[in-house]
Amino acid sequence: MSWISKMLDEPRKWPRNIRLFFIANLLYQMGTGMFSVLYNLYIQGLGFGDDMNGRVVSMQALATALLFIPVGFLGDRRSRKHMLVIGALFSGVAFLIRTFTDTSGSMLVFAVVSGVFAAFIQVLAVPFLAESISKAQRLKIFSYYSALVLAAQVMGSFGGGVLADGLQTWGITQLSSLRVALFLGGTATLTAFIPLLFMTKATHVEEEAALAKSTPKPVSANTAESTPALPVPPAPAAFSDTRVIGQFVLAQFFLGLGSGLVIPYLNLYFTNRFSVSLSAMSLLIALGQLMTILSMLIGPTLGSRIGLVKAVVGFQLLSLPFLLITGFTNVLWIASISFLFRQALMNAANPLQTAILVERVSDKNRGIANSVLQTTWMLGTAGMGPVQAYLVTTYGNYWGYAITFSMTGVFYILSSLVYYWMFRENRPSAGQLLQNPASP
Repeated sequence: MSWISKMLDEPRKWPRNIRLFFIANLLYQMGTGMFSVLYNLYIQGLGFGDDMNGRVVSMQALATALLFIPVGFLGDRRSRKHMLVIGALFSGVAFLIRTFTDTSGSMLVFAVVSGVFAAFIQVLAVPFLAESISKAQRLKIFSYYSALVLAAQVMGSFGGGVLADGLQTWGITQLSSLRVALFLGGTATLTAFIPLLFMTKATHVEEEAALAKSTPKPVSANTAESTPALPVPPAPAAFSDTRVIGQFVLAQFFLGLGSGLVIPYLNLYFTNRFSVSLSAMSLLIALGQLMTILSMLIGPTLGSRIGLVKAVVGFQLLSLPFLLITGFTNVLWIASISFLFRQALMNAANPLQTAILVERVSDKNRGIANSVLQTTWMLGTAGMGPVQAYLVTTYGNYWGYAITFSMTGVFYILSSLVYYWMFRENRPSAGQLLQNPASP
């Protein structure tokens, strides 16, 4: 209870900008959570087939992917606050309009509009957080932010479904109940722009750097005059942002390939292999998201003890046995438990990776870095769709999934090796310490 009380009291210590940003994201993610679960049912209720659902999803995803990099460039050169306001405002407007559209053309047009402005939030959220807080706060804030996004989406998707079912029990038609739920989701997304309006320009990082430069370093009274100053070695040349981003892209691409074989099809895995009901499958996926939230809050503790890079690699490698157990077992309760542990361990690394990214990329290029990484992830994930479909269709619900889960494990290992090799913290050797005893 004391831990929960401390966690709930934590937001009071945050800067005002961060509190407002979290409130806005709670509203925004709840609205998008409702749409992600209910809008495909709304399309079916209008009489359209699965092909229309596929086109709407594809057009929205493609629009978002195409805008990632341009939005990243603009965010690095313009006010991120203003762009976040625009993204939330027009995303909400597009959702409200989509609630009442009933023709194929209008649904596709506003799916594209939604995808365009969704890119504003996805790309600029992390850079805005990074510039609004001190370096010491980043890991904890990123962990809370990642957990908030998942929690709000769970609340939105679950709440929207319960609301629609409740309205139908009162005699309202299915289509009308879906429209009411979608309208509330669009309203929540639209109102997210209001807290964003009250945020101020983020200047915390610049002020902190200026203070560090202007503050003289303390000198020991006992040694200042008696001990000669040791020579200070030249600082190692910093990697350019382009090189660092390229290294992240390579590691992220392997993760995207692996995830693309498994993550979008977990619901089909449980229903096809074990013939569970849709409600049981939904509950299991929701439990997986809750495990993810808990792991994101716990992950920074390990990261602060052994180092961020080692923690990222450790979490990813520890998830592999549970991934393989899930792929090969024929027992539902074993598959369920191993799935939950895989979710927790793999996703615990997400806020740690974010912290590493913002530490190694300068503020002016964080937006483009985030957008490039998200584009890489989506391309890797999209490219594995036909491969997954072929394997499951050809080899069936057991060996098809066993092969895809095994291939995902290989890609995760490759990503972990690349990540550790490129980003491991270099420590001075014994010889370097003897030559330069002043080095840390």
